Amino acid sequence: MSLSLPHPLFFHTSILLKFPTKTGRRSLSRSISQSSTDSYSSAASYTDSSDDETSPREKSQVNSKGSSDFCVKNIKQAEFGRREIEIAEQDMSALISLRKRAQGEKPLAGAKVVGCTHITAQTAVLIETLVALGAQCRWTACNIYSTQNEVAAALAESGVSVFAWKGESEDDFWWCIDRCVNMEGWQANMILDDGGDLTHWVYKKYPSVFKKVRGIVEESVTGVHRLYQLSKAGKLCVPAMNVNDSVTKQKFDNLYCCRESILDGLKRTTDVMFGGKQVVVCGYGEVGKGCCSALKALGAIVCVTEIDPICALQACMDGFKVVKLNEVVRQMDMVITCTGNKNVVTRELLDRMKNGCIVCNMGHSNTEIDVASLRTPELTWERVRSQVDHVIWPDGKRVILLAEGRLLNLSCSTVPSFVLSITATTQALALIELYNAPEGRYKQDVYLLPKKMDEYVASLHLPNFDAHLTELSDEQAKYMGLNKNGPFKPNYYRYEKGFKTPHIDYES
Repeated sequence: MSLSLPHPLFFHTSILLKFPTKTGRRSLSRSISQSSTDSYSSAASYTDSSDDETSPREKSQVNSKGSSDFCVKNIKQAEFGRREIEIAEQDMSALISLRKRAQGEKPLAGAKVVGCTHITAQTAVLIETLVALGAQCRWTACNIYSTQNEVAAALAESGVSVFAWKGESEDDFWWCIDRCVNMEGWQANMILDDGGDLTHWVYKKYPSVFKKVRGIVEESVTGVHRLYQLSKAGKLCVPAMNVNDSVTKQKFDNLYCCRESILDGLKRTTDVMFGGKQVVVCGYGEVGKGCCSALKALGAIVCVTEIDPICALQACMDGFKVVKLNEVVRQMDMVITCTGNKNVVTRELLDRMKNGCIVCNMGHSNTEIDVASLRTPELTWERVRSQVDHVIWPDGKRVILLAEGRLLNLSCSTVPSFVLSITATTQALALIELYNAPEGRYKQDVYLLPKKMDEYVASLHLPNFDAHLTELSDEQAKYMGLNKNGPFKPNYYRYEKGFKTPHIDYES
């Protein structure tokens, strides 16, 4: 199996200048996270008090154009969703810029994209950009709690076939994925996934469709790991782009997005004050770094668990004590998982937590906290707020569990539009590349994005800050051995202190 980088990106000349024909080393990063299909929690108990409790699957709804090819909570919320999307667009100018640059060329004309991501105002901007570039899209949610119902309604009203609502059951989740894929007279030729569940479903249930897909774009640790598993087993019959390990995803979405949204999610759900709280963050990868930075800034006493000695040393140098979770769990006010692994917080650890401990997950999958072990007769579940449960032990001890162990920020709050613009622009360009690549350019393998693409995405966002890049002189470029137009760093350069191994981190 070849692990080399692909040839330079292929774009319409109206979008980008040609990239230099330069290859770099493949990132050594690998993820060994657990499949998110391994443990879905029981049917969601969340309901929107402003709406009836009838399942969207039982409703007959049509948009203003007479189409019923969608399933959302309430199509009448479309006007409110459109306003949410317009707000997001204001801080996603780079994606809008890409839309305008490429709209005339329609580089995705003929593309039939089936997508499974969080359905929020920010991803709606991405979806509508893909449509503007010529794609037909059918979309579902990768998380049963993160869908913004009004945004899903707005997309459905605009003609996008959306199957998602907040508070789906496990059965609803897979039904929605199937409705996206299984449409008579329509067959997907591109997949955009977040977590790998859509890819897994198509591979298992519709192998003939899977073999005809031109490419897969995946943005999460969990989903990327599953692609590598398929590739290693010789079962990946289409090329795939690993967006998760691109610099623009790792260093911006994972770090800066989580640095801001961790506080938002905790405040909205628990009204907690962070000053003086004892907090343990499991994993000091990019997500963990962002969470620790934010919590420390507000006065929390933060410690870290790690399996990777390099990440652990980084945590020490940043002023965090590295501990084993089982040795400190009794003293912790909050336990936050950021690993992408499974069974990071086991039932034995949950039993030993003190009264009032807040437990939540910032990783993509819902496997980090062993929630299934809490669904036993001796424990009482008490719904306090949307996405907030008290799990009560026989002696009266309560653990506060957020989003039933699912992704905290997108389940319980929102995320910054600007950072999402960076990831969404990368996803859009990856789709354009795979769809337009000449036959034979990509093998049946998982590819990383060249550094030149990361630099281009970053450059699109600099005008927001009125930032002006310094240009190398010919003499300086020759001295450094660089092309004046980039790439400016080797592909293995990771923009941080030291070179780290994958942040699949836990203590149990």
